[in-house]
Amino acid sequence: MSLRFPLSAKILLWFFLNLLLLGAAFYLFFRVQYHMGLDALLTGQAGERIEALSNIIGDELQAAAVEDRTEVLQYFGQSYGLQLMLVRPDGALLAGAALPVPPAVRARLAAFGPPPMRPLQPPPAGRERKLHPLRDGAAVERDEEGRQPPPEGTRRSRPKFMVRTAEPAGYWVGIRLPMYDRNHPEAQLQTLLLFSPTLSGGGLFIDFKPWLLAGFGAVLFSVLFWLPLIRSITRSIKQLTAATGQIAEGHFEVRVSERRRDELGRLGAEINSMAARLDGFVAGQKRFLGDAAHELCSPLARMQVALGILEQRAGAAEAEYVADVREDVQEMSNLVNELLSFSKASLREKTVPLQRVPLAGLARRVAAREAGAGDKVQVQIADELAAMAEPDLLARALANLVRNALRYAGDAGPVLITAEPVEQGVALRVSDSGPGVPAGALQKIFDPFYRLEASRSRDTGGVGLGLAIVKTCVEACQGSVAASNRQPSGLQVEIRLKA
Repeated sequence: MSLRFPLSAKILLWFFLNLLLLGAAFYLFFRVQYHMGLDALLTGQAGERIEALSNIIGDELQAAAVEDRTEVLQYFGQSYGLQLMLVRPDGALLAGAALPVPPAVRARLAAFGPPPMRPLQPPPAGRERKLHPLRDGAAVERDEEGRQPPPEGTRRSRPKFMVRTAEPAGYWVGIRLPMYDRNHPEAQLQTLLLFSPTLSGGGLFIDFKPWLLAGFGAVLFSVLFWLPLIRSITRSIKQLTAATGQIAEGHFEVRVSERRRDELGRLGAEINSMAARLDGFVAGQKRFLGDAAHELCSPLARMQVALGILEQRAGAAEAEYVADVREDVQEMSNLVNELLSFSKASLREKTVPLQRVPLAGLARRVAAREAGAGDKVQVQIADELAAMAEPDLLARALANLVRNALRYAGDAGPVLITAEPVEQGVALRVSDSGPGVPAGALQKIFDPFYRLEASRSRDTGGVGLGLAIVKTCVEACQGSVAASNRQPSGLQVEIRLKA
């Protein structure tokens, strides 16, 4: 029976479900935390990136003419996919994108108050600023001599805020942008607004790539960390499952490893103990059957001799009774012979020497012995086809199959003996056109003493040892046997042997 859902898949599913729950909890915490105060995002690397960019933008705006400041803001905005605006404390637009400033952003602008730092000094006369492409997620600015602006640590942190709005839907970041204007000191209160429809802000607000890489790395590391444990558990369970399946088939010599020091190791030890005890019980039962059958042979032989003498001396009136007794004794003798055959086949060594056996010749000899010269048994096997087996055991198994087919389906058509090469072996088949066997009994018919009919009279066949002997002989040849129903009717028994 195939597994509906393997244990390894369940463990991995539970592991990923755990990660999903942790991710959901982190997401909820993130939403609650930043919904209550998005300014927390600006306290780490995001704030440093925004302030570094604002320093560069401020220098470029300072160097540019008033009418060129919108072009400067558009250049930096396109680089990050943002809308940049330069506004006064009341929200009035000075340069940049013409977006309506929401009331929540105006309120935060008004709360800035006076500038907390001295204005920046004007750029040296005759020095022009030159914009360069972005590098590593941040704009890099150099002058004509190739020198970079001062490091970030040389400038004091300036006030900034972050607000989420619904109209327009997105995120606003504002940072005080000191501007030097000798004629208009109030220009020092200008604020740079950055608007993004997403929280990432083109990687400026939040860069999700490191988070995704870190999450993927954590998942990959966790899977690799858990994989040895999962494989260890599932490998042991597969061994235990295979061992119990073989025990159910009657192979009590199978053993599993007991090296584990956990519950699975203890289970393996118990399975080994169970297999050993079952092996002893079954072997003892078979030995008892063989001994009992052997002990019955002598009394039955004496009874047959006595019946022969009695039959010669009995008159016509007693002859019918003597014949009935002889028939009963003969039935008992047949039963004892079957028990002896089964016992010998069962108690034979597990590994018998195998040899190359031509199947066509063996099948013809069995057919001639069981069916005579008629066409009741037909052999369709290539002369060159051979298999590895013990000749006497294979002949006994094949004879029992042919005898069983003739008994139950001999009148429905000829019994066919065929063989063909299969993957890593040879398939020897005995087929008939009889009524077949119920699907639920196909595996049971090889059990000792199992019969489809409840009656065990001489009119309905033997005692149910014929197919059990077939299975024992085939397994001694290191093969396997199975039965299946044919369409539209009939039974087919297949013996698999090594090529």
